[in-house]
Amino acid sequence: MTLITSHIGATPYLVTHQGGGNTWLADEPEDAGGGGSAPAPYELLLSSLGACTSITLKMYAARKGWPLTEVDVTLTLETTESGTQIERKIVLHGALNDEQRERLLQVANACPVHKVLSRPIAIRSGLAVL
Repeated sequence: MTLITSHIGATPYLVTHQGGGNTWLADEPEDAGGGGSAPAPYELLLSSLGACTSITLKMYAARKGWPLTEVDVTLTLETTESGTQIERKIVLHGALNDEQRERLLQVANACPVHKVLSRPIAIRSGLAVL
């Protein structure tokens, strides 16, 4: 189980998150009333997919002894009335052959965050009594 806590105080839209011994921020852009001092929530969502994709590919290639030197992932998110679409473009650096590149694309589609975002998600919300 993963546990994250999020807190917003007096500064409009600036949220402090804590989890796993780390602290990070989220904010809204200035044109949305925030301070623009940290990634916006959708940017954080996309960054988790980008990080998971990159890490998964590097781990897999290292385990196979493949010459994957770097991974670049570009992500966009578009939400319409019919749903949400995330587009992910992956650039693999290194002297990889076509079979290795194709296998790495398959592995990218199996990264844990990709799996979570591709399946139905249930969110249960409740209020805690202080």
